[in-house]
Amino acid sequence: MKFTIQRDRFVESLQDVMKAVSSRTTIPILTGVKLLVTDEGVTLTGSDSDISIETIIPKIEDEHVIVEIERTGSIVLQARFFNDIIRKLPEDTVMIEVKDNLQTFIKSGNAEFSINGLDAEEYPRLPQIEEEEVYKLPTDLLKAMIRQTVFAVSTSETRPILTGVHWRIEKNELTCVATDSHRLAWRKAPLESDLNHSHSVVIPGKSLNELNKILDDSQDLIEMVLTQNQILFKTKNLLFFSRLLEGNYPDTSRLIPNESKTDVILNAKEFLQAIDRASLLAREGRNNVVKFSTIGNESVEISSDSPEIGRVVEIVQTQSITGEELKISFSGKYLMDALKAIDSAEIKISFTGAMRPFVLRSIDNDFILQLILPVRTF
Repeated sequence: MKFTIQRDRFVESLQDVMKAVSSRTTIPILTGVKLLVTDEGVTLTGSDSDISIETIIPKIEDEHVIVEIERTGSIVLQARFFNDIIRKLPEDTVMIEVKDNLQTFIKSGNAEFSINGLDAEEYPRLPQIEEEEVYKLPTDLLKAMIRQTVFAVSTSETRPILTGVHWRIEKNELTCVATDSHRLAWRKAPLESDLNHSHSVVIPGKSLNELNKILDDSQDLIEMVLTQNQILFKTKNLLFFSRLLEGNYPDTSRLIPNESKTDVILNAKEFLQAIDRASLLAREGRNNVVKFSTIGNESVEISSDSPEIGRVVEIVQTQSITGEELKISFSGKYLMDALKAIDSAEIKISFTGAMRPFVLRSIDNDFILQLILPVRTF
């Protein structure tokens, strides 16, 4: 195997597959990156059994030669060392050659490395997925949906199913739900598909975070293929496989209140900044608790106190307040996460009582919803 490749393009693809490589694995060869060189180009693969990532670097892209191939072949190289070497090479191109004994030579400018490789035949095969049911949606929309839900997954392994995001496909509509049992994030969007099937899967939050880092913010369509225990995300030069979590996700629809006793409409940016300021002291206390009280029908009081530090009180003007007077306490961090996820100029918060979950919605659309459980302080 022998080829010469544009270093920047190689580094970019290598960074992507590195997201699937773990140093803690029971299968030693998975600490490596697999290189496969064919007449079409170079394919890089990284896997940790849960996530597998394959990137394809074509020989020619946009009429530019990216890879010059002298001999095809394959090799597995220690990921951490190989990645560091390629990143720090001096020239714009790099030549890689594998000799008969798996000895791999890397040359760029005056720098030469020789590292030991492993037999690519011993590298586990990627899942073979029948692409019978393919769903499509714009890449930037998928990224937004991940960002607006994945932060609410549980970080505790006591209920493993809650460490994932529940995806439900029904009538060509995708609904994503994440909850850690203290808050809930909900988002839906239409899919491009001729299928009229239903699916219910739970994707690990870690997988979705890694996918989000790799994807470009473009309107190109990304393909999604589902099986019983795997999901594949596919773009022009990328395959991203993730295992699915086993088990039944709890029915979260009954958590979302259908009615409210108090509705508050606010400027989201001003409200976020006020909560951020109140959280400066709340962080020092227990649970980052911020208190929220309605004042008449035009403003709310936001406050927090820390016995060691002091107290903060701020009055925030509202667009409107309807319904009963309200005093409620909640986690400042959870509310800030929710406001950032909604990403709307104006938001409506619907309360059903001081100790009941409350809901944040965008005034502009009904595709997104955030729910937070209050904290007992009053």
